[in-house]
Amino acid sequence: LNGEIVSCDSMQVYKYMDIGTAKAGKKERESVPHHLIDVVTPDEEFNVAKFQRLARNAISDIESRGKIPILVGGTGLYIKAIIDGFLFPWEGKTPKLREALKKEAENKVVDVLYGRLKKVDSKAARKIHPNDTRRIIRALEVYITTGRPISELWQEGRKRKTPFDKLLMIGLIRKRQVLYERINTRCDQMIDSGLIEETKSLLDKGYGNTLTAGQALGYKEIVHYLEGKSSLKEAIDLIKLGTRRYAKRQLIWFRADPRILWIDIGVFNTKDEATRCILSLVKGKMESIGIT
Repeated sequence: LNGEIVSCDSMQVYKYMDIGTAKAGKKERESVPHHLIDVVTPDEEFNVAKFQRLARNAISDIESRGKIPILVGGTGLYIKAIIDGFLFPWEGKTPKLREALKKEAENKVVDVLYGRLKKVDSKAARKIHPNDTRRIIRALEVYITTGRPISELWQEGRKRKTPFDKLLMIGLIRKRQVLYERINTRCDQMIDSGLIEETKSLLDKGYGNTLTAGQALGYKEIVHYLEGKSSLKEAIDLIKLGTRRYAKRQLIWFRADPRILWIDIGVFNTKDEATRCILSLVKGKMESIGIT
């Protein structure tokens, strides 16, 4: 496709977190350029506003060289910020408030914050899992800072016209049971590939207590294991459970976007078959808008 990849993964922007975020390997990145990977260290402040700016710059750079930007990844908010221009008005500039909410979550458990969210924004609460501390804090931060429910901003974002008129969105899907089996297998592979050693390295670098490394799925469970708070089996089981839940939330988020063309890659016998099908769709779209 003569393209370059723009990663839309909120965790792959962080350096030193390779195995747990399933970053593309060295050979993959050498064969196809990847952008928005290894942008900041785990202790640096990063938010959707910064991502939007960097991603837009990367897309402009790719297009200026006659290449096609291919957005890849599963962080729905980041993708929305790029293609719909959706951005929270405060741009994440309330670190003191966020820190206070984090401490409250730690001291009073997250249930209290979730209960507060249900009172001020019941629509958002229905879409956010009760244990998803980061999204609960983000929603409360928006309400306290702007006086408006985050669900209203979501609604406004859906009404905005995308700045990209040459847009094709493809979603890959599998039967749930097969997906969950693959998730479990991948979690085991991450352990075999050195996730424990990578987490130890983050701790040695002083990143273990950051919001990123300390709360990211996969790392926080291993941190607890290394601290003696759980067995390795318990940690692995929690990673698998958390990843399955995350995959379910991803699907709910993306299913709400009618622009996405869904392809069940489970119906293909090989990856090559699935690739040929997707390529034909992409090339058909390119021809229809005059790209050769």
